[in-house]
Amino acid sequence: MREDMAAGQPKAVKGMSREELLALPVSVDLDTGNRALGLGRSKGYELAKRGAYPCKVLRLGNAYRVVTADLLQLLGLAA
Repeated sequence: MREDMAAGQPKAVKGMSREELLALPVSVDLDTGNRALGLGRSKGYELAKRGAYPCKVLRLGNAYRVVTADLLQLLGLAA
């Protein structure tokens, strides 16, 4: 959970619906992958840096891209 700066209330990380997941492009940024998996930002980046992210991640310069097919397979939504 994150702290909402304005209200001072905890803010839950929102997951993604099945429809949102199936509408994703071929690859997504790490923040979207984290959201799909229910991971917080810090934990997702930590796992990606260690090479321990639960699905395939591509490193493109300073950016990480999550392969959507691997993400969907991990979540049991592969076609």
